[in-house]
Amino acid sequence: MNTNQYLATEKISKLMLKFSIPCIMSLLVSSLYNIVDQIFIGRGVGYLGNGATNVVFPITIIALAIALMIGDGCAAHLSLCLGRKDQEEASKSVGNAVVFTVMISLIMTGIFFAGRETILQAFGATENNVEYAREYFIFIAAGIPFYMFTNAMNSVIRADGSPAFAMISTLIGCALNMILDPVAIFVLHWGVAGAAIATISGQIVTAVLAAWYLLHTKSFKLRKSSFGLHLKELKGFLPLGISSFLTQLSIVVIMGVMNNTLVKYGAMSKYGADIPMTVVGIVMKVFQIVIAFVIGIAAGCQPIVGFNYGAGHYHRVKEIYLTMMKAELVVGIIAMVAMEGFPMQIIGIFGSESALYNEFAVLAFRTYMITIVFCCIQKATSVFLQALGRPVLSLSLSLLRDFVISVPAVLLLPRYLGVTGTLWSAPVADILSMIAVLLMMRVAWSDLSENAEELKGREKKIVAN
Repeated sequence: MNTNQYLATEKISKLMLKFSIPCIMSLLVSSLYNIVDQIFIGRGVGYLGNGATNVVFPITIIALAIALMIGDGCAAHLSLCLGRKDQEEASKSVGNAVVFTVMISLIMTGIFFAGRETILQAFGATENNVEYAREYFIFIAAGIPFYMFTNAMNSVIRADGSPAFAMISTLIGCALNMILDPVAIFVLHWGVAGAAIATISGQIVTAVLAAWYLLHTKSFKLRKSSFGLHLKELKGFLPLGISSFLTQLSIVVIMGVMNNTLVKYGAMSKYGADIPMTVVGIVMKVFQIVIAFVIGIAAGCQPIVGFNYGAGHYHRVKEIYLTMMKAELVVGIIAMVAMEGFPMQIIGIFGSESALYNEFAVLAFRTYMITIVFCCIQKATSVFLQALGRPVLSLSLSLLRDFVISVPAVLLLPRYLGVTGTLWSAPVADILSMIAVLLMMRVAWSDLSENAEELKGREKKIVAN
């Protein structure tokens, strides 16, 4: 008997609470790894230390991009397999995902160490923060295999119907990080290196817990034959994760472009090069906290959508999307009110700095976050389309906001608006991508209606015969 059959019968709102809340907590805790580092570094080292973490941050996003391509792709494929009751295919896809994740993560770690100086310069290291960046980089790069395994396998664990386990394992890792951070920075005086050591310590613990789960799940059985690198299996799930991969990779590109643009135009302004880069880095981290809620809701719905779509319950899939959108609107409105109304209180969490620093911070929060409601809808819709097995639409929507529109906007707007032009790139991208959401969902909605009618017609023929 398929233990996930309740996904087709349980009340949608109840399922969303069951899956989304643990998923939100898991992603929120993952986002807090970097936030916690920034809080303690800001108070123990200063804003130059925070600027250094912003320079290094893109390598973790590169690793996350590949981890989510594997994990989210495998998760979407796993949900479809379980919906079809194909447990053998489910086992093979997860086994191949494990092997591929380990292999790629080790290769990436070697590449990062070999290209450290080039990478730091590419992502906007300045003369003032480069030494801090080198220290932080060494340890973060060493922890990449554990970081990638954790993020890839947590997606699979959630799709397997155990979002609570993914949440708890990540929470344990983050709690360890939060305990070790102040000890490493304020007691042992290890500075940014101490923050990095605390971070990877938590990631190692979470990775071990994820591995334990995969060996003990009852939905599918991982055997020795499940593990390998088979093109057929990789082709089955990697395309479904391309949207997640390119979404994260586009963040790397935009961060690289934005950091260098902020350094260039910041140096021409009264704020200087380091203040804008540090502040925008903090804004982006806070933005990721909001997106953790958004993606958490959508990713929590992913196994519900995938199972019902695979089982042919198309009207139920529509209901899931509409319920999900109501929740995303609430998140977006709360976030916008907080960012517009209380920017000083938010930036104050990361330490006290000069009046000039605070002035730019308030401007950054109020400008960058003004259209966050549209962004919430866009990102949730992209995950929904991925859960439907529609990687082309999902990918197009993700790239439109985070790359196609954002990169040109970051490059062009500062020419006319100065350093604040980089901040206006987000509202421009949000508004234009919202138009695309409406057009793409019109296509997806129509397809769901057609599938429902075809299924209804087949059922009538069966009854008639």
